[in-house]
Amino acid sequence: MPLDEIAFGLVALLNVYFLLVEMFLWNKPYGRKTFGLSKEFAEQSAALASNQGLYNGFLAAGLVRSLINTSLAYPLQLFFLACIIIAGVYGAITASHKILYVQALPAVVALLLVMIY
Repeated sequence: MPLDEIAFGLVALLNVYFLLVEMFLWNKPYGRKTFGLSKEFAEQSAALASNQGLYNGFLAAGLVRSLINTSLAYPLQLFFLACIIIAGVYGAITASHKILYVQALPAVVALLLVMIY
């Protein structure tokens, strides 16, 4: 399997992970610990987190779709990786600088590999 597909697949898995934590584990100890949330804040923001997780799921689905549809793979990969990078940069500016490293940086690496290969 080419290196770009491995990196691309890892970014897709990261987004599935974000979906799981934000949609299903937000109020659980693991979710609160992962995002450094108080129980009260997690309860108050659960609907927003679930919505955010759903968006991450759509990004992961788009990434997987681009691996399946080889005729449109390159433009789909560029589009979805760019979306993830923008979301990561925005999250780093508005929420936590860690998002830049956890979400945007892997997508940047995958994007560069996709463009090289």
